[in-house]
Amino acid sequence: MLDLNGRTAYDENHTMFRDTVRRLFERELIPHLDKHEEDGIVGREFWLACGQAGLLCPTVKAEYGGLGLDFGYNAVVAEELAYAGSSAGITLQSDIVVEYIEVYGSEEQRQKYLPKMVAGECITAIAMTEPGTGSDLQAVRTTAARDGDHYVINGSKTYITNGQNADLVIVVAKTDPTKGAKGISLILVDADTPGFSRGRNLDKIGQHSADTSELFFQDMRVPVDNLLGEEGRGFGYLMSQLPQERLSIAISAQASAQRAFDEAVEFTKGRKAFGQTVFDFQNTRFVLADLKAQLQVGWAHVDWALRRHLVGELTTAEASAAKLWHTEMLSRIVDASLQLHGGAGYMNEYPIARFWRDSRVTRIFGGTSEIMKEVISRSI
Repeated sequence: MLDLNGRTAYDENHTMFRDTVRRLFERELIPHLDKHEEDGIVGREFWLACGQAGLLCPTVKAEYGGLGLDFGYNAVVAEELAYAGSSAGITLQSDIVVEYIEVYGSEEQRQKYLPKMVAGECITAIAMTEPGTGSDLQAVRTTAARDGDHYVINGSKTYITNGQNADLVIVVAKTDPTKGAKGISLILVDADTPGFSRGRNLDKIGQHSADTSELFFQDMRVPVDNLLGEEGRGFGYLMSQLPQERLSIAISAQASAQRAFDEAVEFTKGRKAFGQTVFDFQNTRFVLADLKAQLQVGWAHVDWALRRHLVGELTTAEASAAKLWHTEMLSRIVDASLQLHGGAGYMNEYPIARFWRDSRVTRIFGGTSEIMKEVISRSI
């Protein structure tokens, strides 16, 4: 269980909410972690349970079925989900996708989608990455050509989180291929639209319970009313939402690192070697001491960044630095924690193996560590 002593970003209401999250996860998530990994997807029953308990999209206003809370409640869910060792895509929905609809959506779009997203009845995804385009969003090739009162969308996307489950996808497409970044728009696509199809659930190194998919659009006709915000403003919308997305990743990375450390402490204190526990060796204690120091710094930084974000002051460079530092720190801690398990750490029956596998992608998605350095350098 995460130790909340010394945390500065939360108040007693967040703590009460955390108790709700933990109870729900104990009942609806943790007993099914292995099944989710085996199935390669988290079933809709978990989404519905989260919706019923108020865990999905807590920032959504009451008029759209939400609780109207601050992002700190999202952070609580992210921490507990990561500490549990789940790759369920609920944070993508609550921390990333919902913001686009709330901020840029029309009133009709908000009324149509937000209540169902809050309830877990509508699972969402955002389709940015393409087979030949990763961090360089200006180079997307998916097109949305205007034809009367419809857009005709053609193209493909890959590595899309929630791709198999998604009922609604925000598609990043070129409405004017001649204008570069200024020709990019965001379009809402319902999964039952003719011309939309899903590829395979991709076989990944880790995060096996996250359904990550290819998506295809072939002469798919979508009403122009499905345009999110203004035509040609999509790239700007994507950039404006990056701080929250990267902060969310940093928070999850920190909680995962804490769990990996806790697993290492428990294992080394229980494992005997040469007549004493592995923990009793000075090298073990020194390694764990170094990891604990990194975690102490990490939690202080998470709370600092979260407080800045709650008052609207967290910059893109600061959020990028948080994402860079916490994901790189996570990789160091899971690797050292696995090493302290010895051969047992390489066995999938031990939780540390899952945390080690799942950690690797955090330095890639949401912008690679190299892109984070580029963004930070521009602020110097």
